[in-house]
Amino acid sequence: MKVERLKIGIIIGSVRQGRNAEAVGNWMYDFAIKRDDAEFELVDLAKYKLPFLGEELPAERKDEANNAISAWTDKMASFDGYIFVTPEYNHAVGGALKNALDYLNIQLNNKAAGLVGYGSLGGTRAHENMRLILGELQVADVRTAVTFSLMSDFENMSIFKPADYHTANANTMLEQVLAWSGALKTIRQ
Repeated sequence: MKVERLKIGIIIGSVRQGRNAEAVGNWMYDFAIKRDDAEFELVDLAKYKLPFLGEELPAERKDEANNAISAWTDKMASFDGYIFVTPEYNHAVGGALKNALDYLNIQLNNKAAGLVGYGSLGGTRAHENMRLILGELQVADVRTAVTFSLMSDFENMSIFKPADYHTANANTMLEQVLAWSGALKTIRQ
């Protein structure tokens, strides 16, 4: 009997122009695929042109918006677990990621998530905000997070140069996400 590998989405949770999230997301993806113990996919929120939840749209934008919402919800439903890459904006998760999460519920239920953040304090306040959101969505967030400082892991706060010590947290976080994702998959079956 062939055991199906877990599918983990690494979600780039910023759409801002000039964002650091893409470099951080790519680092996490490149790090994860070296492990070869799950199937990892990089998902860039910027590629989904989601309207604000409840926004009144003109008729000519409705089909495009509905297609984006459907693509987003289908993609997120396809994973067994997640790694959310999020900057910290004003002591919280960015509005685009919060809006995208508001489109989801059953797609995330009984799955696991890890957090990768960056900011002046490594994105830790965004992580705390995410933990509240994920709890409501019935997602088991793991304890270990990866936290990159804009002061020490970025040159001029824009060129990503992570310190080597982050690899230990990344490995531990991935171990936890895979363990919880595997356990929770049995509940969903």
